[in-house]
Amino acid sequence: MTPSSRRPVIARPVARAVLRPLAAVLRLQAVRDLSAVPDRAAVRRLSVARRLSVVRGLSAVRRRVPASRRTAGLGLLAVATLVAAGPPPPGPAGIGDPLFPALGNPGYDVTSYDIDLNYSGHNDRPMEAVTKIKARATGNLDRVNLDFTHGTVRSVQVNGRPAKYETRGEDLVLTPRRPVRPGSPLRIVVRHTSDPRGGGDDGWVRTEDGLVMANQADAAHRVFPCNDHPADKALFTFHVTAPPGLTVVANGLPARRAVPGPATTWTYRGAHPMATELAQVSIGRSAVLHRTGPDGLPVRDVVPAADREKMARWLTKTPGHLKWMRGKVGRYPFETYGVLIAKAQTGFELETQTLSLFEHRLFSDPRYPTWYVESVMVHELAHQWFGNSVSPRVWSDVWLNEAHATWYEQLFLQEHFKAPMVERMRNAYRSSDRWRATGGPPAAPKAPAPGKKISIFRPVIYDGSALVLYALREKIGADAFDRLERSWVTRHRDGVAGTADFVALASRISGQDLSAFFRSWLYDTKTPPMPGHADWKSDDPQAPQQAKPPQQAKPPQQAKPPQQVKPSQETRPPQQTTPQTDPAAKPDTEPDGTKPATDPEATPGTRPTTKPVPRPTGPQAPAG
Repeated sequence: MTPSSRRPVIARPVARAVLRPLAAVLRLQAVRDLSAVPDRAAVRRLSVARRLSVVRGLSAVRRRVPASRRTAGLGLLAVATLVAAGPPPPGPAGIGDPLFPALGNPGYDVTSYDIDLNYSGHNDRPMEAVTKIKARATGNLDRVNLDFTHGTVRSVQVNGRPAKYETRGEDLVLTPRRPVRPGSPLRIVVRHTSDPRGGGDDGWVRTEDGLVMANQADAAHRVFPCNDHPADKALFTFHVTAPPGLTVVANGLPARRAVPGPATTWTYRGAHPMATELAQVSIGRSAVLHRTGPDGLPVRDVVPAADREKMARWLTKTPGHLKWMRGKVGRYPFETYGVLIAKAQTGFELETQTLSLFEHRLFSDPRYPTWYVESVMVHELAHQWFGNSVSPRVWSDVWLNEAHATWYEQLFLQEHFKAPMVERMRNAYRSSDRWRATGGPPAAPKAPAPGKKISIFRPVIYDGSALVLYALREKIGADAFDRLERSWVTRHRDGVAGTADFVALASRISGQDLSAFFRSWLYDTKTPPMPGHADWKSDDPQAPQQAKPPQQAKPPQQAKPPQQVKPSQETRPPQQTTPQTDPAAKPDTEPDGTKPATDPEATPGTRPTTKPVPRPTGPQAPAG
């Protein structure tokens, strides 16, 4: 409290000179919505008059009042004017992503998340949770928006003080006691619940014995409050308390030894920045199997404890996959890697950072041949470089993730199972115009279907985008292409990059201006001619499709992997164990290139996957 003897005295001339034009400002504020005033010309004239009134009043202040008192009066005018205007009403912010405009939040950059989860042992009950966020303001923040839904907020603190909060759509809007200025630290603590119940668009996925996460594309904020956009990467620490008998594994490496007791708290910390969509926490009756990969890399796999022997055949392949990828694009970018096998029906596999998520039946169903299982494992591993270490700037850049993962998936098949890349790309070219008509060009995909945010993962994002890389390699040559791949993941390691960055780097390395080339391949509705393959044709999107007639089956030892391995097709194996008669024939497809949901287990509208319909007539690799 300031003693009255030291309070500034504002002379009456100041009061008259300031408050009179201030009243005019307030009256103008009341009529600022022009749509409510029939005579807009009158409003414009009124605005001029009010502005002149303010100027006259301020001139009177300057003439009549000493400088010290004049400053105090003008300060009151400025404050009163700001109060009159007021901040806009709270609501979803968004960073303007072309596909998800309301996703993410402007005004700050997150540096770290520290997330505490208390699991009761029941995967159908909400967990008590605390999320601590450290960030730095990049703008003036009277309010701070976080993405969060599907949970109950208990309390919020901003910079150590309780803060008001309210929910608007899928945003949690915080009002700190004091505005946060640019460059200032921002520390947020949210006490909330994290609810694994509910379906659609994932987040938590309930398994037979616990939980895993599947947050792509924007479901992390169903688990914890965050800035849920891949452009804002941060360091992560997870603390998970669980009952005895359960094992917890998360992104990164253990940061603290878990001490058994009435409940055990497991702490994991990542050494590299991570997008929220790549967060992973596994809780269940699991075994953690350890081995060593290239360059001494710790490899740890998480499997149902009862199946550790059954899974061994597949898990021993991971070090070899890591070594193969290292030879193509350079050193693995993170501190550890492993495979997480979950007894859950997700309909997809997912490249969560350092710990890729796989459905159990991919490894346990004998109808999936070896060549196919390994190609899927390599696809998710390739994402650790393309999509995880180098994250998309906006979601329409996701073609960079899936094009590269599909590219190395098929390159692995070519080198290990004699499945030529050129045949797959020829088939992709044949379907490319249809895919573009249905899903948009690779770098300008159509918006997701209402209520199905992950429907952006269409065929054009997978094989349709790998086709762009094939065309690029044909244009600039294999040597320049290989230099580009290595340079891309080295230059942007732990960062964010987009389509324009890739175009610029490809042009620099090749010594060519590739702007026009990429413009047509990434944004045109029609597929451009393939360099070096003038005979390749793309089917008319409007033409009716006809299924190929059945052909006589070839003996397994003579069969080749199907050349059209569509990452976007249905995941479930056929209900009959009889193999398809033509291993190279495409199944009947829907207009968007996906397989009809004829499987009784298939769920309409689930995310297209990296797993095609299994073709058990392909060549088999020796076990182990």
